[in-house]
Amino acid sequence: MPEALQLVWFKRDLRVEDHAALHAASQRGPVLPLYIVEPDYWQLPDSSGRQWRFVRDSLHELRETLARLGQSLVIRQGPAIEVLETLHRHHPFAAVHSHQETGNGWTYTRDRTVSKWLRRHAIAWQEYRQHGVVRPLRSRDGWSRQWEELMGEVQRPAPGALRPIEGVEPGEIPERPPGCSVDSAEGIVAGGRGQALATLDSFLSHRGRNYSGGISSPQSAWTASSRLSPCITWGTLSLREVVQATRERRRQVRADAAGEDQRRWLRSLRAFEERLHWHCHFMQKLEDEPRIEFGNMHRACDGLRPEQPDPVLFHAWSRGETGFPLVDACMRALAAEGWLNFRMRAMLVSFAAYQLWLHWRQPALHMAQLFTDYEPGIHVCQFQMQSGTTGINALRIYNPVKQSLDQDPRGRFIRRWLPELARVPDRWLHEPWTMPPAVQRDTGCRLGTDYPERAVDHVQAARLARQRFTSLRRDRSANREADGIRERHASRRRPAPRRRAATPASPQLGLFDGDD
Repeated sequence: MPEALQLVWFKRDLRVEDHAALHAASQRGPVLPLYIVEPDYWQLPDSSGRQWRFVRDSLHELRETLARLGQSLVIRQGPAIEVLETLHRHHPFAAVHSHQETGNGWTYTRDRTVSKWLRRHAIAWQEYRQHGVVRPLRSRDGWSRQWEELMGEVQRPAPGALRPIEGVEPGEIPERPPGCSVDSAEGIVAGGRGQALATLDSFLSHRGRNYSGGISSPQSAWTASSRLSPCITWGTLSLREVVQATRERRRQVRADAAGEDQRRWLRSLRAFEERLHWHCHFMQKLEDEPRIEFGNMHRACDGLRPEQPDPVLFHAWSRGETGFPLVDACMRALAAEGWLNFRMRAMLVSFAAYQLWLHWRQPALHMAQLFTDYEPGIHVCQFQMQSGTTGINALRIYNPVKQSLDQDPRGRFIRRWLPELARVPDRWLHEPWTMPPAVQRDTGCRLGTDYPERAVDHVQAARLARQRFTSLRRDRSANREADGIRERHASRRRPAPRRRAATPASPQLGLFDGDD
């Protein structure tokens, strides 16, 4: 009796190494590896051409790897149900294997529809964990322990060989799905497993030494940050691979390095591993409460800001034309490169939320399209946290001028992305609205003509925003709701012995360290 065909549905897991779904399927029968290009997904307001280009690169490399194993990756375009129905009609499969996906509302609805179709056809769907997200999660208690256990498991080896499936056309990897946005090739992050491994190696071998202390400034963060986020988002590396490689590097540093070099490396590697833990912590929130993609986590914040953003202010913010140099430089850098360091992401969100008083939803969609590493669970929760709508986080109202002076005091980053300010002296660069008319003429930077006037008085706007939130948080019913949110979503003390420093009393305050 022939072995039953196993379909492996690749999603955000574009690799063969440490791939639980592929590993399990290959032990049960011949494998049909499938990736579905879903046009409706690539037309969503949070998807983009730059994300697709990373995926496309990764699919080409994945196809080559699978072909060497014996069975090429099969590509189909269209709604998932239609693709699965057609494949099953011609090549009946007994089971579908895939990793769990904590995506946006569209993928959530898609997966529920697929699940119903598979049950109707008596086809098993085996979903495997690749992140520390628990489905369903009964309680946050013990969550860190299960994360440690998952990350400590032995990595699944790639299959030694796959049997070819006769009569299956591989299909083409499209240059661009229908309706997908077009992005300039400038600054596009390259995808693929090979690129991911090279990025991991460069970070752990030399770049990571400056991670701690180097990731706040937009000037130094381009090299000090790991730059692994797109690789984890789209699964060209598994999170477990990154965690275990980081821990192995820590062991090497303890054995081989000494003095300040050792201390600097260990400090950076500990900080990096903590971020990997937070990665899943935020995804768990969206997994537990999918509605927060569309509405405030703390419902007491409903109506606090207008749901429709001021079109003039939103346009200025989204195009990098607010009149605040570091804010504008960061937005233009993000638009060109598809990546920005965490602190500057937080500053952009904070500025939109407090100084411009914009509801977080529209800015979140705009930045989602710009991020190559867009991970819905992290993205939504970070936007709500930085906008003050979680009910359990301290308000982080970033002062854009202070951030500019702290993170780019010589203005190198600003001048790179705002060439109209290239000749403005340091004295006025961070607050160009204070520049005398004579200096404006001499530098060729006339406010309102060559560079925008500032959109708001940031000090006054921040003061008003804080007053509004202070009033809200004094409300007893709002506090009772916040207690429920804290019980459901807040982090717990970690039991892992690897951490030497004491756990903060309020670890839920946020990812972004330092003064506002």
